[in-house]
Amino acid sequence: MPVKILDATVSTFDGVFENFKTEAANNKANLILFLADKDPSTNLSWCPDCVRAEPVIYKKLEASSDNVALLRAYVGDRPTWRTPHHPWRVDSTFKLKGVPTLIKWEDNAVKARLEDHEAHIERKIDALLSGY
Repeated sequence: MPVKILDATVSTFDGVFENFKTEAANNKANLILFLADKDPSTNLSWCPDCVRAEPVIYKKLEASSDNVALLRAYVGDRPTWRTPHHPWRVDSTFKLKGVPTLIKWEDNAVKARLEDHEAHIERKIDALLSGY
């Protein structure tokens, strides 16, 4: 099955997230990937961990036979993300510490997460998807 991808920024997140939650029951897995914006001069993420993790995550999701929804939430440029009061750092639901962060969303809550230092590890992505 194809992966359903939704994209959001800090300013568009609330509306996109509401749509994501509304559609969640139609999917076997619902994931949120918080990641860094792309640098306009290079078209690459400013975050080396994101550059390393994104292709691995996409490969795993595309290989899944289940309906999967992925909400990609872009945290902004490096100075925006580094602000201690970034909205997703202080959000009581997400409590982001780093990017990339891959979250499994289930029953209207965060069920599991892979933080920046582990978001590229295939077996951990498999475990997140399978629920173990």
